[in-house]
Amino acid sequence: MSDVHASLRSPLVTGDKTISDVTRDICAPMDRKPTALWWSAFGLSLTALIVGVAAVWYQIATGIGTWGLNKTVGWAFDITNFVFWVGIGHAGTLISAVLFLFRQKWRTAVNRSAEAMTLFAVMCAGIFPLIHMGRPWLAFWMMPYPNTRGPLWVNFKSPLLWDVFAISTYLAISAVFWYVGLLPDLATIRDRSEPGWRKRITSILCLGWNGSARTWLRYETVYLLLAGLATPLVFSVHTIVSMDFATAVIPGWHTTIFPPYFVAGAIFSGLAMVLTLMIIARKVMQLEDYITMTHIDRMCKLMMSMGCIVGLAYGTEFFMAFYSGNGYEQFVFKNRALGPFAWAYWTMVSCNVLIPQLLWSRKLRSTLPVVFVIVILVNVGMWFERFVIIVTSLHRDFLPSSWASYAPTSIEIATFVGSFGLFFTCFLIFCRIAPVIAIAEIKGAAHLKKRPPAESITEEKAA
Repeated sequence: MSDVHASLRSPLVTGDKTISDVTRDICAPMDRKPTALWWSAFGLSLTALIVGVAAVWYQIATGIGTWGLNKTVGWAFDITNFVFWVGIGHAGTLISAVLFLFRQKWRTAVNRSAEAMTLFAVMCAGIFPLIHMGRPWLAFWMMPYPNTRGPLWVNFKSPLLWDVFAISTYLAISAVFWYVGLLPDLATIRDRSEPGWRKRITSILCLGWNGSARTWLRYETVYLLLAGLATPLVFSVHTIVSMDFATAVIPGWHTTIFPPYFVAGAIFSGLAMVLTLMIIARKVMQLEDYITMTHIDRMCKLMMSMGCIVGLAYGTEFFMAFYSGNGYEQFVFKNRALGPFAWAYWTMVSCNVLIPQLLWSRKLRSTLPVVFVIVILVNVGMWFERFVIIVTSLHRDFLPSSWASYAPTSIEIATFVGSFGLFFTCFLIFCRIAPVIAIAEIKGAAHLKKRPPAESITEEKAA
């Protein structure tokens, strides 16, 4: 009966592959020399990273007066980028943990890249609060450890400190979840490698994996427990990030809709970034048989559903400001739509609400150039969402005499560019040293072609 149902669905792996074909195809990018396209992308991202490192070095040496902040707009590019990167990091755990618990087999082609993307995005996010401290070498003060400072402690009632614990926990669990999922594939790389440094390293990293039934049982138990532990973090981390704003008394921030609104927006932007990387990796690494149009179609549907929730949140914000009768709230939202930063607000609405509605069309969802343009615009729109929330709520204070504008300096822009350089440099290195698709998982989820036993054994030895 299961074979009948499988024949009615689009296959998760195309090309009439055998088990040995899967191993060979997914390991091929690690076996062959980097292409000119990979070197070009790596050189571009490394250049951006160097520019960012130079900008961070300069602003730490000089002080955060190098930013365009003022007495009214005390938060801007730094916190905007922080929230943006934390949001990008949400899709990895969503795809890996949540879809695993719901037994969605199509996740197997995208979960490995999404998990790696989570780690790199959280690394990028962590840069900005450290810089914003002004004295990043004192960041260890935020850790609750025995010390000689007596009663001098950080404010444990502050959501800014909750961010430290939530994001560090999220990073730790995500890293363990990603590494545990890699174990069977590391053993595969070990077994097919010639004697040398790669075989020695993978032999250590795979923790003695032998592929026995007992090993698989323990692996699946641990993986399930980690998925269950990681799932609440998808919702808790960005909920705590939203409290940076929601617990303030600033009009435009002080609202109870922020936690679910921020979580939906984080998943929305994360899915868009995963789709961006999937479409590029699919073409560059010749993985069209494994990242199929079925995967892209389902990711588009997920992203479209999150976009509708985000659009509902935008409308709810305006309705509650009107319904509250609070003049300050009404002014903030009128200023967002019609004030000096109206261009940013309508860019946000166009990219996050209007353009994703094109994905209702099956024809457009199956047209890769169109999907690629849409996900790029969603990434742009989600960055502008954080910028609009932060800057437009601050640049018009309670007193007109305190009103001020804001424009980013070249140092802030260079730091932002550097964060993208760090993200793509890490991702490109990851593509060279580890399988971008979970080999063991996709073998278990896909219906692969069966060959005669003798021929299969010969192929497995060759692979």
